Amino acid sequence: MRTYRLIRSDRKTVSLCIDEDLNVIVRAPKRLAKTAIDDFVSRHEAWIESHLARRRELNAGRRTITVTAVEEARLRETARRELSGILAVYAARMGVAYTRFTITGARTRWGSCSGKNALSFSWRTMLLPPECREYVVVHELCHILQHNHSAAFWREVKKILPDYREREGKIRTFSKENEIVTE
Repeated sequence: MRTYRLIRSDRKTVSLCIDEDLNVIVRAPKRLAKTAIDDFVSRHEAWIESHLARRRELNAGRRTITVTAVEEARLRETARRELSGILAVYAARMGVAYTRFTITGARTRWGSCSGKNALSFSWRTMLLPPECREYVVVHELCHILQHNHSAAFWREVKKILPDYREREGKIRTFSKENEIVTE
């Protein structure tokens, strides 16, 4: 039997994914029997193998960016200063107000907006090109207007950054080609 990481939640279906470290992750309903989950994984062995191979291929071409604790502290401070300036410009232009702004060590999200309009950005955004940092800030500010990814949300983003898709593509490419490691 293949080993996998099981995450149970209030979902109705079972899903599989392969993370960047080649771990098989299964998400399942809280009450689903473990034998049913094992059976699901066994039935999807071909899918798992093909996606593991694809992930290995992606990982082979990735560049590792190593950030030391001293550099990480410097990047946090630079992020706080630079993103604060970008936030001020775009929040004024868009006529929105956020309640709080923090810099985090998030590894899987560039930024987030809470239901109370508190914004958080990973210090890792400082490794992105400047136009991509702007996109991350505008994206999160647009969540103050639309707390979802509806068509209305994307209209707000496009209003501010007509080339947002290009910027998003650059972020996707950066994420695929680089792995950020901290020491």
